[in-house]
Order: sequence, then structure tokens, then C-alpha cells
Amino acid sequence: MLVLKFGGTSVGSVENIEKVKTIVDDNAPKIVVLSAMSGSTNNLVAIAEAILHNQTEAALKLIAQLKEKNKQTAYHLIQNSSVLQEVVNYINQIDNTLLSFTHNNSIPNFQNTVLAQGELFSTFLVNAYLNEQGIASSIIPALDFMRVDKEGEPDLFYIQQNIKRLLSQQKDTQIFITQGFISLDARGEVTNLQRGGSDYTATIIGAAIKAEEVQIWTDIDGFHNNDPRFVENTYSIPQLSFDEAAELAYFGAKILHPQTVLPVRALDIPVRLKNTMQPEAEGTLISNEISSEGIKAIAAKDGITVIKIKSERMLLAHGFLKRVFEIFEKYQTAIDMVTTSEIAVSLTIDNTQFLDEIVAELEKFSAVTVEDKMSIVCLAGNNIVNHPETSKLFQILNDVSIRMIAYGGSNNNISLLINTQDKPNTLQQLNHYIFKTQVASVAPSV
Repeated sequence: MLVLKFGGTSVGSVENIEKVKTIVDDNAPKIVVLSAMSGSTNNLVAIAEAILHNQTEAALKLIAQLKEKNKQTAYHLIQNSSVLQEVVNYINQIDNTLLSFTHNNSIPNFQNTVLAQGELFSTFLVNAYLNEQGIASSIIPALDFMRVDKEGEPDLFYIQQNIKRLLSQQKDTQIFITQGFISLDARGEVTNLQRGGSDYTATIIGAAIKAEEVQIWTDIDGFHNNDPRFVENTYSIPQLSFDEAAELAYFGAKILHPQTVLPVRALDIPVRLKNTMQPEAEGTLISNEISSEGIKAIAAKDGITVIKIKSERMLLAHGFLKRVFEIFEKYQTAIDMVTTSEIAVSLTIDNTQFLDEIVAELEKFSAVTVEDKMSIVCLAGNNIVNHPETSKLFQILNDVSIRMIAYGGSNNNISLLINTQDKPNTLQQLNHYIFKTQVASVAPSV
């Protein structure tokens, strides 16, 4: 059995939903994981925020707009009047759920239930449309089998047992549709896998059923060798290893959620990235296979803050790093890059929620400076640290101000810290040095 995940853009319009129908209608058994329609999650976040801050009038307006948007999509997609009425009834049900929170916002974590409505609607709509078109499909609700434990990690045994139970109840069904992103927590309450988590849902399911392959369908034909928003003439990479893909996803390649490969790599279940708009394109296959060495792709991660910490003791500063890292552990703040000397350390974070608290504790035993508006540029590929061509990337030092370099911590990744304003030029210069392409004119920063 295959697992196919379709992102928000893939189900974001009538035309694209029709493309999804063509892709899934091939008589092969599959589980189809759907994101919310593009824009819906942002709308629901705004609704939840308005409700949380008792902005009832604003919440009611946003709820009405979402209801109208959902109805217009249904009216243009569904032709059969009885099926259309079922969809409209479901839209009204969602509307009532959202309206109920405007009267009572004291329910703990009600925001998670609000956010879940996007995936619940997209799956109901697409399932109704497929059935109307004579394609037998049925919904297996994610909240009936997806659960995370107390640490927020997938409860794989629970998921495996329950999804197998649900599938066994409909042995004649070829297409099962479920929601990405949403889940239950250890207490049985609605939670989610964070933004982009539908990819993660797909590979968790793939691991649970030991799928033949997991396919992630988006609006781009696989991993590109560079960011096409800033660099001209990029190309899709046919094959990546799990390690290479994980590095690129973590350091900014938006096509894949960073945790996606974790559930399937140990089971050797390949992940294929495909383009819903161009299904004939080859895309990118991610597997345990290593095809070549050297730098394959470049990605960039924005929103980086660098913290420079200098010990007040000039000599024999043993235990200094231990004290530093214990503070970041205390505030559960992940570190991306680190460079050290005997008495100083520079490191980067992308989560500044507890930045003030972290700095206050660091200043008890060190001098601290903080800079923001930074980006990490990641160069990924198999064994690039030892590859003879890798030295070419350091020619960029003539053209761009590099603030920090992480080299040698991983054989598959070299990271450069730069000012975000330098990102377009950096990506283009690296493209020129590494892939021997003509440097394009600098694209505007986004």
C-alpha cells in the first residue's frame, strides 16, 4: 500500500482538487493524507487569536468569511445536489463549532480544536467529491488513530494498532482519506504536529503500515539544488539520501517538514516528492541509497539569532560550556550552530521565546552580546567535508561577509551564518562557484 500526502496548495482550488482525483484514481490501494486548503490554517489561527483575546466581533467576521469561502469551493466542485447538501451541512457543523468558542473561550487548548477544522473540512470535501465521481473512498479519522505521548512524540504502537484496526474494517476499500497535522495527545485531547506536520503524519502512517512508498505531493517538483525564489535556472535533484534530505529540510528547504524522514528511514521506506501540477515530472526520491558525493543542494533558514558568550575567567575556564548548554536545556531552546574557543562561544538559535531569560542567566558569569536578522545557509551532500570540490565554496569569502562557519560536525552538511540581507547574493554566488551557473541578478528579499 502507498501513502500519498497532498499539501494545502494541492487541495487549495477546484482545479487542483480535480488534479488530485486524477492522481489517486489508479486502482492501487492507498492512504491519502490531506492538509487544510491553502490559507485555511492562517484563517483559523486568526479566529483562535480573536477568540482568545475576547475580540468577539472580529472573530464572528472571520468565521463568516471562512464559512463563505468553504461554501463557494463546495458549490464550484460538487455537482450532485444531495452530495452538495451533505457538504454544506458539514460546513454548518464546522461553523457551529467555531461559534461555540466565541461564547466560551475558557476551554483549555480550544485553539487546537479550532485549527483542526481546516483538515477536517478538506478531507470531508475531497472524499465527497471522489464518491460523486464514482471513485470509492472513505475517511479514517486521524483522531481515531493518531496520538502523541507525554513527550510529544508519536505513540507508534498505539498508532499502528488502531490504524490497522480501522483498515481491517473496510477490506474492500481501495482509497482511505485522512487528516494530516492533527492528533490526540496523551490525555486524549486534540493537539497537532505543528505547522507543516502533514508530511510527518504521512511518514508516521507509512511506518505504521510498512508502506511500499510515501509520496509527498506539493506545488514544486522535488528538492531543487538552490532556492528558486532567489536563483535562476535551478533544477530538481532526482535522488537524495535520508541524511541529505534531513539536513536540507532542517535548514530551510520548505518542501519537506524537518521530521518527515525519521519514522521511515530505519524501515527503508522511500519517500518520493512529486508536483501535483506536473505529475509527469520525475521529482525527488529519498531513500537509504547514496548516489554520489559532493555538494548537491543549498538551502537557507531565516530568523536566526546569534548569541556571543565570553567567560569572565580568562584562564582555566573548565565547566564553562557545560554551564552555557545547561541554560539552553533548561529553557528547551535548540541550538543550530556553535563555534568555541577556550573562553568564548558563539551559537545560534531560531526560537527566541525565552531569549531574555537565557541572556539574564548567561550574564551571571559571562559577557553576552546578541544579534538578530541572521540566516543560516546550508550546503548538503554526501561526504562533502572530504570532497575535493568542496573547497570551491570558500571562494565566496571574497564576495560575502560570513559571520560563522560550521564545518566538520557532519560529513553531509556545511553551514554558513550570514546577515539575512546578504542571502540573495550569497545563494547566487554559491550557485556560481559550486554549480557553475551564471549569477542571476539579485532578486528582491522576501
